[in-house]
Amino acid sequence: MDFNFSEEQTYVRDVARRFADEKLFPRAGEFDHHAALDRALVKEMADLGLMGVKVPEEYGGAGLDNLAYTISIEELARGCASHALVAAVHGSLFAMPILEAGTEEQKKKYLPPVCSGEKFAAYSLSESGAGSDAASLTLQATEDGDAYVLNGTKLWVTHGSIADFVIVFATVNRELKTKGIAAFIVEADKPGFQVGKNEVKMGYKASPTAELIFTDYRVPKANRIGDVGRGFNIAMETLNHGRISVGAQSVGMAQRAFEIAARYAQERKQFGRPIADFQGIQFKLAEMQAKLHAARMVTYEAAWKKDSGLPVAKDAAIAKMYASEVGTEIAHMAIQVLGGYGYTHEYNVERIYRDVRLCEIFEGTNEVQRIVIAREVLREYAAVIS
Repeated sequence: MDFNFSEEQTYVRDVARRFADEKLFPRAGEFDHHAALDRALVKEMADLGLMGVKVPEEYGGAGLDNLAYTISIEELARGCASHALVAAVHGSLFAMPILEAGTEEQKKKYLPPVCSGEKFAAYSLSESGAGSDAASLTLQATEDGDAYVLNGTKLWVTHGSIADFVIVFATVNRELKTKGIAAFIVEADKPGFQVGKNEVKMGYKASPTAELIFTDYRVPKANRIGDVGRGFNIAMETLNHGRISVGAQSVGMAQRAFEIAARYAQERKQFGRPIADFQGIQFKLAEMQAKLHAARMVTYEAAWKKDSGLPVAKDAAIAKMYASEVGTEIAHMAIQVLGGYGYTHEYNVERIYRDVRLCEIFEGTNEVQRIVIAREVLREYAAVIS
């Protein structure tokens, strides 16, 4: 693994960092308070090329690699997690299934308006009875002539209430379990598509999370991604991309929390000295820095392996699991360093704590990540023993 960024990766980092510092972080508390994204800022992100970093240029993206994308998400999350999530959903969860399994017509129709910020996109896998058990889908897709008719409900859909396009996973034949699942691109302005409730959440408040209800919704066969039976594999491979981006979001938020704590410790005086002079604070800062560095490295390594064409399921799970737990821990310690001020809105660390906590849950709970890691480890060592 080369620890030197390429010219393109450095450029993306600098653009995303400047945007986060100048446009996102100064207003992050406002976005959280009003529970709303700033669509003008989303369009600015798109104009800067941050909405489709790893989408090929012919489909409206920047055409860069996974590491460049990971760096960009980290920097954006350092500014505002909710706006970083827009870039993550558009550039990864929505774009990757279409790029890796979609038709040329699907790529040309759906990717450019998403990368440009003209349209909002979403990815919908979970249901009330199908969270960690993603194979237990009940949203039914019934073949009918040149279309499939969708009936059922999806939950926890990021951007579901504002999305123009949604990648939806449904079962064509429940008896076949994972082999009966298919993926579809649905358009929100068609009959039979209804937004249910928007969830009131602990964090990521500016990013809407909605229930979607399908009632005799007709999706053309031309909008099916891949063959029937490939849907589950498409979903799982997409989550490998997504888990790296969750690691990146966690690292970005942890970085900001650490910066706030380190600066505050040098400004805050007690007993006539900056609290940074006290060993108890120094030890906290040292531990925060060490864990932050490790979380960043495992996340970058997962992205690098993806770029290198290497198996990435284990590494993506490690990045997501470790970085999210470190992110929560660092935000927690930052609150402690700031004391009473850390518990207030003014210093942002309580918001970061609420936001980063979700990273241990979405795109596969950390309990599921441990299962994935253990499964891959046992497979590797079984091969060595045999």
